[in-house]
Amino acid sequence: MLWDYLGHGLSDRPHDPDVYTMDRVVDDLGRVLDFAGGEPAILCGLSFGGLSSLHFAAHHLERVRGLVLIASGPGFKKPEAAAAWEKRTNRTADYIERDGFRAFVEGKAGPTCIGRDPALPAARAAAESICAQDPVSVGLFARRVAALAPSVIDELKSIDRPALVVVGEEDPGFHQAAEVMAAKLPNATKRVVPKGGHILNIETADSFNAMVAEFVKSLA
Repeated sequence: MLWDYLGHGLSDRPHDPDVYTMDRVVDDLGRVLDFAGGEPAILCGLSFGGLSSLHFAAHHLERVRGLVLIASGPGFKKPEAAAAWEKRTNRTADYIERDGFRAFVEGKAGPTCIGRDPALPAARAAAESICAQDPVSVGLFARRVAALAPSVIDELKSIDRPALVVVGEEDPGFHQAAEVMAAKLPNATKRVVPKGGHILNIETADSFNAMVAEFVKSLA
């Protein structure tokens, strides 16, 4: 099952800054699982999706059967690193609101949101979905949730569910984060996708899908 964060995709797109919080993200995910039947689930998230999955697991471990953490990290514990991330995310939100999503996906950000081969059918579909969003609500989510997301590094040791940590060989910005998660999560396996960038599910779909399928099968 796929779901859209508040302000994204087919979800509500409020322009009230106060409704955008990490607590709301965790609560919304819980409601999605309720709708799906309420059984413990395997949470699969790419980039920020991995961090939000870890936040959910830290608060509701009994609802988690496993984790697939793709090109992601546990957040920034050092104040200076957190401040740098907040500044960068706010700058991205400014750009989206000023120039729109089309310029975003067709510019320097393209490789980190639709992959490095924009001609792929899946990349084109992702680009159109991104461009159909509301820049204001996505900007609010970026500033109020993504930019301010607390670190869960200290909570990793208590998240003992099976976890698959996946990172692209050619996505160096997430190698250290993958190492940290693989080392601190009690039941984690790290896999590196050869020649993979950030958007592994589009760029290297076959090898990525095989890794995830193997992991899910191991939990059956």
